[in-house]
Amino acid sequence: MTEVQAPPVLQTLALATGHGRRRVSQGLDLAITAGEVLCLLGPNGCGKTTLFRTVLGLLAPLAGEVRVHSWPRAEFARRVGYVPQAQAGVFGFEALDMVLMGRAARLPALARPSSADRALALGCLEQLGIAHLALRPYTELSGGERQLVLIARALAQEPALLVMDEPTASLDFGNQIRVLDQIAALRARGMAVLLSTHQPEHALQVADRIALLGRGGLQACGAAAQVATPAALAALYGVSEAAVAARLPAIPKVWAGATSSTAAASRAGLHP
Repeated sequence: MTEVQAPPVLQTLALATGHGRRRVSQGLDLAITAGEVLCLLGPNGCGKTTLFRTVLGLLAPLAGEVRVHSWPRAEFARRVGYVPQAQAGVFGFEALDMVLMGRAARLPALARPSSADRALALGCLEQLGIAHLALRPYTELSGGERQLVLIARALAQEPALLVMDEPTASLDFGNQIRVLDQIAALRARGMAVLLSTHQPEHALQVADRIALLGRGGLQACGAAAQVATPAALAALYGVSEAAVAARLPAIPKVWAGATSSTAAASRAGLHP
């Protein structure tokens, strides 16, 4: 019997992104299904954040299209969560109130969060080990603590698709582990997670597939261990293969199944 594949939660078709007339990336063909983690790797300035902002509808595509499941546009805000890079605090909302803002997409217009909403928000803080920050003003938190609050806010929304822009960038080692564990748990619950990182070892730990985004477009996309090889990462970041392997000593076992031919194929461009 032929296995029926689930339709993508998110799909980009020949997508070109940029600002005004300036193109950042083009020819982006990506897809992600429920219960899958897709991670973007790429150098600074390659367009990862621009791609995310385009997917979220904050920037208009310069070409191509973004398809988001079969949800009506009115459902988009409820179904898609976003974790931006850590933001500076402007208003002194308590951390718990910041997380409760994630419930807004689930509430009727002008409705106030219920006690159940508050309990859920507090539970999200507890999942990330920061319940003790619940009554602290967001403006007084460290950059890493703010990042965790933003992740908790997105979790409180209970989205079907979660977009995370470098979620571990400002976190200490312990909190990086907590966030990566949380991503794995979300995948197990059937959530689709699209994220970016500058840590290939994080991508190899949690991602089902990895997309290598270079300057101008997609270089490769496929199974994590087959795509994020030392050779492919060296080409992506403009460093030597030996330098990559030396800085990721705990990861080579992940590449054991990747042959030189699959590495060459990934550099040539594997797409979903």
